Amino acid sequence: MAYPTVPCPLHVFEPRYRLMIRRCMDTGTRQFGMCISEPTKGFVDHGCMLIIRSVHFLPDGRSVVDTIGGKRFRVLSRGMRDGYSIADIEHLEDTRVEDGEELVRLQRLHDGVYDQAVRWFQNLKVRFHNQILQHFGPMPAREADIQATPNGPACCWWLLAVLPIDPRHQLSVLAMTSLRERLQKIQHILTYLQSVPDN
Repeated sequence: MAYPTVPCPLHVFEPRYRLMIRRCMDTGTRQFGMCISEPTKGFVDHGCMLIIRSVHFLPDGRSVVDTIGGKRFRVLSRGMRDGYSIADIEHLEDTRVEDGEELVRLQRLHDGVYDQAVRWFQNLKVRFHNQILQHFGPMPAREADIQATPNGPACCWWLLAVLPIDPRHQLSVLAMTSLRERLQKIQHILTYLQSVPDN
């Protein structure tokens, strides 16, 4: 699973994906879509674009690809090209909140969830805390404008990537276009984790 703004290092060794990465670089798009697999359709209906920051080619043809999550999308149709899946997609964006009072409530919810997330992260066992820092980096800073980007605050995606939850729940949050609903879901998960001993 990939998320907006979250680093996603990849080890590419299958010939079909090596070809795909080479094409992404040769055409200059430097990005491709990432979805988790699904038994009946091949892959799920929602995913995230990955932007290639660098590719390190190894002598045996494998490569280490440094990517970061970009735009979210919904799959419209599926296909195959040279052994790898392709799709027509539409990008997802959060619905903007324009009403002043509603925006104040949304900001209050965001600030509460952010503070709760900081407490959860600080109280993790050192081993888990360090593993998260090593793989995903530190929690993104609190943003002044929570509606500055079509994907909302980066902290939501970082949390979604590091929280120990079922991929189906992660996928449902990735597909949401309501920041309020996303924050409420993350708040619910954090509240549950904080109620369980040794978390």
